[in-house]
Amino acid sequence: MKINKQWIVIGVATLFFTSNELSAQQDENRRPDGPPSIEQLMEDLDADGDERLSKKEVKGPLKRDFAKLDLDEDGYLTKEELEKAPKPKRRGQRDRNN
Repeated sequence: MKINKQWIVIGVATLFFTSNELSAQQDENRRPDGPPSIEQLMEDLDADGDERLSKKEVKGPLKRDFAKLDLDEDGYLTKEELEKAPKPKRRGQRDRNN
């Protein structure tokens, strides 16, 4: 059986492009190594675009610790307040002072 070189090239090219597409999709779904940046939080959570986060817009640890983070007690978290917030500990991470 004679195999045409053109079919081999087409097959290899198809495999190459398919594997690159799958790899790109996996990269998009991969979680970052650390917490999101403040800019990313604002972009993802600021539903009304007012450059501040209300308690209705936040979730998870931000919602749980909202009162602690809202330094001026105005009911909103600003970029400046988030920059002053203590960095969250990862699960299982101990305080280095102990």
